[in-house]
Amino acid sequence: MAAPSPLQLALVLLALALALSTSSSAAAAPAPARQCAYTLRVKTSCASPARTSDAVSVAFGDAYRNEAQAARLPTSGAGGSRAALERCGTDTFRVRGPCGYGVCYLYLRRSGSVGWTPEWVRVYEPSSSTPSTFYFGDPLANGVWYGTDRCPKPKAAQADGDHEHAAVASATNSSASTRG
Repeated sequence: MAAPSPLQLALVLLALALALSTSSSAAAAPAPARQCAYTLRVKTSCASPARTSDAVSVAFGDAYRNEAQAARLPTSGAGGSRAALERCGTDTFRVRGPCGYGVCYLYLRRSGSVGWTPEWVRVYEPSSSTPSTFYFGDPLANGVWYGTDRCPKPKAAQADGDHEHAAVASATNSSASTRG
């Protein structure tokens, strides 16, 4: 049997190098986050305007920055039913996002001229039968993220005041925020 030529050896080495680089880059690529469907129950305060056409956004997540968002909750009912986010009403929404490990923060944002006052928001996770409830009760200011962050804080973040949602005003358990 004849020894392989230098050209054959070079081709074998090149093929081996390509195979190794392809498998190592595939292994280094991050796995896509698992997606979950969250159920939100939103209770509109009886002190809210009768109905709103304002855009209401929601963002919520866990301490590991797994965040789900809805850029605009629908304010019209499906199939001609009553409008959503009406005074004294409770509405249900589905929001998809990365699966998390216990919702510990929730922020709402209202954009428009009508106004809207949420009473509470409950987030039901697919992996838990107990919802996370966030209380509001005050009208949302226009264009400001407002909500509650109950996530545990790392010691380094507590020491230097680093916080993803920089509070510009605060109440008992809520804060307005300059969030995104």
